Amino acid sequence: MYGGQNRGSGSRSNNLVVPQATAALQQLKMEAAQELGVTIPQDGYYGNYTSRETGSLGGYITKRLVQIAEQQLSGRS
Repeated sequence: MYGGQNRGSGSRSNNLVVPQATAALQQLKMEAAQELGVTIPQDGYYGNYTSRETGSLGGYITKRLVQIAEQQLSGRS
């Protein structure tokens, strides 16, 4: 499965370009989940969630990140 890695074990294959952004991204994920009514699993395992739930969460986070970037590029905060 995926090069022998167990994807559900909480291991991450993606790395942050700016590791200092970890806390802010985690906060954004929590806010997005709360707004969408999705509970973030304490153990980090999303295997019990539907594609719709995880997809909506990821899509919402991406939308917010784009909004933040647009605001910064336009000089607003």
